Amino acid sequence: QLQLMESGGDLVQAGGSLRLSCAASASIYSINVANWYRQAPGKQRELVATVTSGGTTNYADFVKGRFTISRDNRKKQVYLQMNNLKPEDTAVYYCRATVYHDPFDRPLDLWGQGTQVTVSS
Repeated sequence: QLQLMESGGDLVQAGGSLRLSCAASASIYSINVANWYRQAPGKQRELVATVTSGGTTNYADFVKGRFTISRDNRKKQVYLQMNNLKPEDTAVYYCRATVYHDPFDRPLDLWGQGTQVTVSS
């Protein structure tokens, strides 16, 4: 089964840190572009950060300087290090990636199930 599985969400105080992980299931051959999104209650889902297959990163303005996206291609995992967390960072965080089930097949667009991050003031 082709799946992305997030983990690492938790309740943390403002100013604290969390590291989210996104792991690809064994049936996924490789991850191409990977993204972290988030959705707060009553708000639309928004893009937080992106990392390409070559390691180029891009961030939303509201997390620049605080969050870092990274990847481990050998482990087929993507990470989001979140520092100096603020109450407004409270949301469900989702991993989204373009993946290959077969290196000769076309890529697939997958979403994870999400992990809850709650930042208390």
